[in-house]
Amino acid sequence: MALSSAFHERLEQMDRTRIQRLSLLQAEKELQAHKSRILASKLANIRAMEQKCWLFDRKIASQNFNLLSLKSQIENLEAKYDSLWQEYRSMQNEVEEIEELHKMKDNFYEAKKMEMKEFKEMSDKFVVKCELEVENLRDGVNELRSSFTDLKSDKRNSCNSEIAAAEARRLRLLAEKENLCRYIESNHQIKAQLQNQVQNFL
Repeated sequence: MALSSAFHERLEQMDRTRIQRLSLLQAEKELQAHKSRILASKLANIRAMEQKCWLFDRKIASQNFNLLSLKSQIENLEAKYDSLWQEYRSMQNEVEEIEELHKMKDNFYEAKKMEMKEFKEMSDKFVVKCELEVENLRDGVNELRSSFTDLKSDKRNSCNSEIAAAEARRLRLLAEKENLCRYIESNHQIKAQLQNQVQNFL
């Protein structure tokens, strides 16, 4: 009986130990399951973070590509700016040269205008002078003709030498008249040439 009681007590102790171990195993199992869930959650978080990192890497790569594209565009714009600046400087130099040529043209025009004015004044004075001289020559010729007529109609014969001298004087005056006419015509031609030069220059 004592053996049976000890055996039952031993069995009960073993059963309690088994129950305790089962309880511990269950607690351990639940703890492991909890740890597994935590690990799975952390793994999911890690994967999500890896996905985010991959997305960030793609964004960074895209941004780097955009930066390279913008840098290339900036370099192209700088090259275009340099080209346009050179073209602008060249055009500015051409404009300055054209303005200088306009100034020279205006100065030349003013000088020619003054020359034409002075030449016209001189020509007008010369024409008036020549007209007066021609008029005087005509008067002289008329006087000579009258004197010659008087000499012919005069019954009193004059010396042949005086008649010859009068005729020579008449011929000389006619020659001077022709020379003056040619000189006036030459001046008119020179005036017309100068006017044509000024018109061609303008």
